[in-house]
Amino acid sequence: MRENRLYGELNVGDTASIKRVCTANDLYIFAHASGNLNPLHLPDEAHHSHSEAIAPAMWVGALVSAVLGNILPGAGTLYRSQSFRFGDRVHVGDVLNVTVTVRAKLGDGVVELGTAVTGRGGDKVAEGIAEVLAPSQKVRCDDTNVPELLVQRHRHFDRLLESCKGLQPIATAVAVPEDKASLGGALLAAEHGLIRPILVGAAKTIAAVAKEIGASLDGIEIVNTVGDDAAAAMAVELARTGKAEAIMKGHLHTDTLLHHVVKHDSGLCTNRRLSHVFVMDVPGLGQVLIVSDAAINIAPDLAAKVDITQNAIDVALALGIDAPKVGVLSAVETVTPKIPSTIDAAVLSKMAERGQIKGAVVDGPLAMDNAIDVEAARTKGIASLVAGHADILIVPNLEAGNMLAKELVFVAQAEAAGLALGATVPIILTSRADGERARLASCAIAALYRAWRADGQALVHLDRAAE
Repeated sequence: MRENRLYGELNVGDTASIKRVCTANDLYIFAHASGNLNPLHLPDEAHHSHSEAIAPAMWVGALVSAVLGNILPGAGTLYRSQSFRFGDRVHVGDVLNVTVTVRAKLGDGVVELGTAVTGRGGDKVAEGIAEVLAPSQKVRCDDTNVPELLVQRHRHFDRLLESCKGLQPIATAVAVPEDKASLGGALLAAEHGLIRPILVGAAKTIAAVAKEIGASLDGIEIVNTVGDDAAAAMAVELARTGKAEAIMKGHLHTDTLLHHVVKHDSGLCTNRRLSHVFVMDVPGLGQVLIVSDAAINIAPDLAAKVDITQNAIDVALALGIDAPKVGVLSAVETVTPKIPSTIDAAVLSKMAERGQIKGAVVDGPLAMDNAIDVEAARTKGIASLVAGHADILIVPNLEAGNMLAKELVFVAQAEAAGLALGATVPIILTSRADGERARLASCAIAALYRAWRADGQALVHLDRAAE
């Protein structure tokens, strides 16, 4: 319990202080609250030459009010004036000491306090004088609960795109890019050097859409076909003959495209079942979250889940997640014969222990809460390397996976990118609802996956990191 200090209880020389670490989220929140969008103060901006963004001086000054309002004099304190002289600059990661000291009692409840903020090695960051009206009533209180804030940042996808710089663009057969979203997404990825698109579809329609969106098709190969089925077949043929290193879904049904991919004579089949992998950049999570399978396998049996799990692990390894942690989901975290998915989860865990699933730590069954939340796992007494730390979530069926992925996107404001794996080439499956960054990230994942397949080395590292 904290107790405030009334005017009569204050003495010259009384002092109080707090410590505070400057974080990137602090700077984003201050930018929103103040409207100050100076790029010098925004992390990840390219408009300044400093290694870290500089904290706004008034953010530093605002820390003084935390001491005045919470400790000395405490609850009920009101500002009359505040002066500052600013010295050293504050950067993300700096630890600050904020101190106030009573200098004088001026009568009528008014108190003068010296204010100081120090940073690295005791360097003076800010100093000044505050005049406040001391509390008039005694108050004892706990820390007041205020609504939590979630800063919507998609920094993981930023790192994906950055890691692709210097890679050769992937020759990509884009099947039926005959609407604004699919053609625009392919051309945007080409502009960023991620893919070299080969547009497969009705040439006249593609040209009309390009004109509508104001895009140039100069230098871009177009393979004229009639109908979605013919375009899907041609895209697969381009991949089979090595003219394309990836396939990208355009304005056609996924089933139409995958029908040609999985044909026995397509030349793209492997001994691995085809499955879709969502890579989710979820605000507030310290790592990407991989979800599989939410788009292809409706009710996978155990054999299919083995391939689904291994495909997801391969994507994680390609993204530099060392020894990824795989949580196999069900409704409960105990093996229950009445719930078949719990038995599959337990078998997958044992198969990973025996080396039948490689490259990751696999555990299940886990419920969603204790797969990603440490406290939920502790509350239920689950002792596991995965519980609370899952990088990959393997869902029991397509319905569960589809709902989970869409909830993350439309409720948790995640961005979702993904691939279909299990063929000889990655298949970029985008949705009309995908934004530009999600489309770019899908192409980036395909590029990074191809590079990893070539030499087994990841070009990016998306291991769990603190916000």
